[in-house]
This record gives sequence, structure tokens and C-alpha cells, in this order.
Amino acid sequence: MTRKQKRLAIIAGLGAVLVVAAGLIFVALRDQIVFFYSPSEIHEKAIAAGTPIRLGGLVKQGSWKREGETSDFVVTDGATDMSVHYVGLLPDLFREGQGVVIEGSVSPAGTFAATNVLAKHDETYMPREVVDELKKRGEWQREGAAL
Repeated sequence: MTRKQKRLAIIAGLGAVLVVAAGLIFVALRDQIVFFYSPSEIHEKAIAAGTPIRLGGLVKQGSWKREGETSDFVVTDGATDMSVHYVGLLPDLFREGQGVVIEGSVSPAGTFAATNVLAKHDETYMPREVVDELKKRGEWQREGAAL
């Protein structure tokens, strides 16, 4: 075997090891991946009950009912609503009309059984650089928004 062939064989062997290692990592992480869906996507794709997913949308006005640590509310994306059942303490930023991301799964009854609720920060927040750029282009509408 010539020197060039040895070098090519070593590179090919290292490439094969790298491909096998990447494949093993992807197989190991497959069970850890949690996808993000809106209520409309959950109904369209008919997500199987018990599949861990993340649900995102706005908490519908007038839908939040709390009894002790048990909370029931509706998450909407404007087109479709989904009932959510959660047992635990909600974050301080949680309120009706606010954006949320909820981890859990769809129950056999068709409601969303939440295991974790994440409330989004105020929707009006924008970094100063973005506000300055919008002002330069003359597209800034809300002078009273928080920076």
C-alpha cells in the first residue's frame, strides 16, 4: 500500500467512525426531543395521546379557573382552542391574554394535560436597537412601549 492509499484509508476510517458516532447521538436524543405545536396544528395532525409535546398560544380571556393548585384554562391561537389541565403553581407572569408555552401531552379525553407552564414576557417588549431602526424607517407606532 502506498503512502497516499494509507492516508486515504485513515481518513475514510475516521469518517466512518464520525458517522456512526453522530448516528448514535441522534438515536439517543430522539426520545428527548419535544416539538412545539399550536392548538390548530394539534387538531390537524391528530397528535397521539400521551406523546410529549409543547403547546403554545394565548390564554383565552375568561377561561382561567383555579381551585387550589389545580388550574384549568383554554389556550388559543385565534383559530382553534384547546382546554388545558394543570396541577401545580403557575408562574408569576401567567394571566389571561398572555402568551404561554406549556409542556405536557394530549389526554385521551382530548384535553391537554400539562406538566410545566412557561409564561412569556410582555409582548410589547422590543430591544432598543430594533426600536431605533423602526424609528429611522418611520414605522414606529407605539411611543409608550417599554424598552
